[in-house]
Amino acid sequence: MSPIELRDLSKTFGEVVAVNDLDLTVDEGEIYGFLGPNGAGKTTTIDMMLDFVRPTNGTVRLFGLDPREHPYEVRQRTGVLPEGFGVYDRLTGRRHVEFIIDSKDLDEDPMALLERTGIADAADRKAGGYSTGMRQRLGLAMALAGEPDLLILDEPSTGLDPNGAREMREVIKTERDRGATVFFSSHILEQVEAVCDRVGILKEGRLVAEDSINGLRSAIGDGGRIVITVDDAEVAATAVSKVNGVTGIETAPEQLRVSIGEARKLEILEAIDEAGVEIFDFRTEELPLAELFRVYTSEATT
Repeated sequence: MSPIELRDLSKTFGEVVAVNDLDLTVDEGEIYGFLGPNGAGKTTTIDMMLDFVRPTNGTVRLFGLDPREHPYEVRQRTGVLPEGFGVYDRLTGRRHVEFIIDSKDLDEDPMALLERTGIADAADRKAGGYSTGMRQRLGLAMALAGEPDLLILDEPSTGLDPNGAREMREVIKTERDRGATVFFSSHILEQVEAVCDRVGILKEGRLVAEDSINGLRSAIGDGGRIVITVDDAEVAATAVSKVNGVTGIETAPEQLRVSIGEARKLEILEAIDEAGVEIFDFRTEELPLAELFRVYTSEATT
């Protein structure tokens, strides 16, 4: 049974279509990154998954259950860090975690959870004095209570410094390794590329692409680039232009940047060598996720 199944899911607010006939399945034990520009419908989708917002059409199933009809069963198996997680200013960090432990009827040490997310030293401080990053860490500690089968994290890196973001990634990977499924929305593309098994890209409420990062690159015909240092870039460029599958060539003094497309790197290097050009060095580059995101969410994409 897939932890997340969305079918024909739609949500309108008056004349605004926030989510439009969304079909999405997340497999057990995977980290799924949910991307899209501001206003694409990511948070609305998550809100419908959690029954914070009711769909206009379509169905939501978590572990095969409708969250509206089986709220307790779903809540027991799900940990949530919502976007803009808010704290109770007068309660300590420890009391926040105790609250979620009590509400789920768990036998768990709140300090162990706070230790895991790096704020144990602030356990007995009132959360109203926490920084944004500390609040995110507290929200993650609460989401981890009970070793949930599914973690739903909406912009989990908000307010975290680089070390905090790295620690967040490590927690996410550890949860996946123990068998949990992780679904998270983020606008920080580096975080997504670092941890996700698959990515879905939402545009105007529709899923316009879904695959691994490498699969998304291949789907737009971009096999990456190879940067080659040579003794004669112009002659090398002429030779490379004759290799089938090359989609672009940029030259600089003693350097060639070749967009590979469907060409093989070895064929490119062999063509340069056969042209009598000496190769001093080469390296490969992949199309950055930021550029993939731009391609899939541009106005030209349908």
